Amino acid sequence: MDPVSVVLDGLRRWPDVEAPGLVAVDAADRLILDESAALRADADAGSIAVIGDAFGALTLGAAAAGATGIRTHLDALNGERALAANAERAGLEGSYRPFTLDPDLVRGARVVLLRLPRSLAGLLDIAGLVAAHADPGVVIVAGGRLKHMSLSMNDVLREFFGRLDVTPARQKSRVLVAREPHDGRDPEPAAAHVEGLEVRAFGGVFAGPRLDIGTRLLLESLPSELRGGTADDPFIDLACGTGIVGAWLATRHPHAHVYACDQSAIAVKSAHATMLANGIDSRVEVVRDDGVAARPASSASLIALNPPFHSGAAVTDLLAPRLFADAGRVLRPGGQLWSVWNSALKYRPLLEKAVGPTQQVARNAKFTVTVSTRR
Repeated sequence: MDPVSVVLDGLRRWPDVEAPGLVAVDAADRLILDESAALRADADAGSIAVIGDAFGALTLGAAAAGATGIRTHLDALNGERALAANAERAGLEGSYRPFTLDPDLVRGARVVLLRLPRSLAGLLDIAGLVAAHADPGVVIVAGGRLKHMSLSMNDVLREFFGRLDVTPARQKSRVLVAREPHDGRDPEPAAAHVEGLEVRAFGGVFAGPRLDIGTRLLLESLPSELRGGTADDPFIDLACGTGIVGAWLATRHPHAHVYACDQSAIAVKSAHATMLANGIDSRVEVVRDDGVAARPASSASLIALNPPFHSGAAVTDLLAPRLFADAGRVLRPGGQLWSVWNSALKYRPLLEKAVGPTQQVARNAKFTVTVSTRR
């Protein structure tokens, strides 16, 4: 078996959720590697960048084929950690360097391997960045599963690249190859005024610069008097996205301190921008973290949560229970977790087990808001 196949077959998702049907590498990853093989073989050390690599398939597949000095950006913190663990098992630890989504990631790059994001706004930011800072001869090899692709993705790439080739589909996957960059630009967050707040959203963050209906119901349900909000007992906006819940708490409670966290790098960047736009950045700490792992046990009186349901491209209900358990660890006795969730998911028994007695506070056609009190 060739070394690339050996590496790919050994990949794991850990420390992200692992379960039957949740894979660490799929047909789109393999197709991107196959379609880029000749380009990578001719690429100099340090001239390959990888963006959107869920658990390391593209980075380590390229490294196993001989690439060195790979620059890699993964949005999810657990994706970064899975890549590091997979690299260690494969003996490829020194083959890549992690980068944020900024010019240094793609500066002078001649080959970019891209796992297409689900969001057109996210693709717009990535394509503009590559066109602005990569080598003029750069080639983007971008792929995904057909069910997550649309013709609009072609239009986004054509906005920044003069030539776009579309490969034949294979195993329900396809690759787009973009060349001849022009008119590149650095990402700028979208801006909106929502419920008295300035919201900022870089491409790909959940809900964009809007208030989704679940979060709206959660905010409408929160009482005016809340425990906590001090420097050593801040309100916590868990899985904060653009930071709209944290910003709402900080503006409705003018002296309160807030801790906002998310494992998505784009979410954290967006939340930082939201806090700056509202002039509350001195009272809101925004942190990239897996849940609230960085917080000590029994250290918070209030946590607000709209749990995510995507792990990479996969839809799963396994993320919320982990967040519920983490919230239960961090809450003080008597502290409260306010959650909003799709009613069909029936999370109440999990909340009872992970946190404590749970009451329904509000419900509409789609969402339920509950408050769980730490035993």
